[in-house]
Amino acid sequence: MVAAANIQYAWTLFVPEIQKTFGWDRAAIQVAFTIFVVVQTWLTPIEGYFIDKYGPSRVVMFGGLMTGLAWIINSYATSLSGFYLGSVAGGIGVGCVYATCINNALKWFPDKRGLAVGLTAGGYGAGSALTIIPIANMISQGSYAQAFFTFGLIQGGIIMLAAIGLRGPAKGEVVYSTKVLQTRRDYTLREALRTPVFWVMLLMFTCTVTGGLMAVAQLGVIAQDLGVKEFQVNLYFFAMAALPFALMLDRVMNGISRPLFGYISDRIGREKTMFIAFSMEGIGIVALGYFGTNPWAFVILSGIVFLAWGEVYSLFSATAADTFGSKHIGKIYGVLYCAKGFAALFVPVGNLLMQATGTWATVLYTVAVMDLIAAFLAMAVLRPMLKRHHAAQGNVQPAGVLAHA
Repeated sequence: MVAAANIQYAWTLFVPEIQKTFGWDRAAIQVAFTIFVVVQTWLTPIEGYFIDKYGPSRVVMFGGLMTGLAWIINSYATSLSGFYLGSVAGGIGVGCVYATCINNALKWFPDKRGLAVGLTAGGYGAGSALTIIPIANMISQGSYAQAFFTFGLIQGGIIMLAAIGLRGPAKGEVVYSTKVLQTRRDYTLREALRTPVFWVMLLMFTCTVTGGLMAVAQLGVIAQDLGVKEFQVNLYFFAMAALPFALMLDRVMNGISRPLFGYISDRIGREKTMFIAFSMEGIGIVALGYFGTNPWAFVILSGIVFLAWGEVYSLFSATAADTFGSKHIGKIYGVLYCAKGFAALFVPVGNLLMQATGTWATVLYTVAVMDLIAAFLAMAVLRPMLKRHHAAQGNVQPAGVLAHA
């Protein structure tokens, strides 16, 4: 997961260099990011089928091969179609890695699904923190293509080696939790799609992931347009330009948020945790739009936004497994995860909206409203709906348990 993260999280560093080299419109370049996310997310249900058929190790090994290939394709690309092809390969590769690892974490740890999947997703969220500076340095030395090629080989190789040690639980090796309220039967994908709770989660997932995904893809561009990109953040013991410092901080916060909020959700319930996190993200995005021209505010507020965004990948996957069981969770969460693909369609739209209004504030305020809507739905709609869902199946809250209390 750590090695797969940079296709998504380091992309913002490459966009200005690609634009400078070829002179293409920024929105056209960002279509590559959208293609990557759409392919990564919308193929997840199919990857869930292959996980069940061939096991996690083979799927992740293939994912490593495709992830490395994607970076190498980008290193040789001289046309938009070349970068789009790299995005397709990257989407397939990262999708195989991400879907398999999340699926495995949900199956192995029924008592602590929020924490387990949070730690696993945290590898993806924080994975690029150590490599952001080396990649930025290599790009600044005048060779973004060399950065693509070098890190493609390194990251693809790491994923393929790590895949050797991966396996899923054997039949009967893991039993239902006696500590967390969760279904005692495994829904098929068809059955899950027939429940209203699935579609509410899909809507909420789409609303919340849009804001964070917009920030991931556009943070470098936003920093440049706000005039804070080159500002030197001086912490006395070291100094760094605002953008790479913000990116490094954001990766750390993004990684922390997934296990942190996952652990909290194991204790107080998924819906309450969603309300807290989504409200925090919405308010943080509003503040970023209002105070973002101040370099220090830009760094701090972008960190808050990522802290409150990363947890969506632990909360929704854990909630889906609690609600529908783990046997077919690869396919079920795969469809739910397609929300990220829907959200990716808004990334190029964000550029167009900014060009039309002349300010990023319009874009940021729009996605903030979506976050606050999701926060409201978590408590007002999802919470009572889940109670009815479990009651209809005869699932009883274990005594003395805080989760979903």
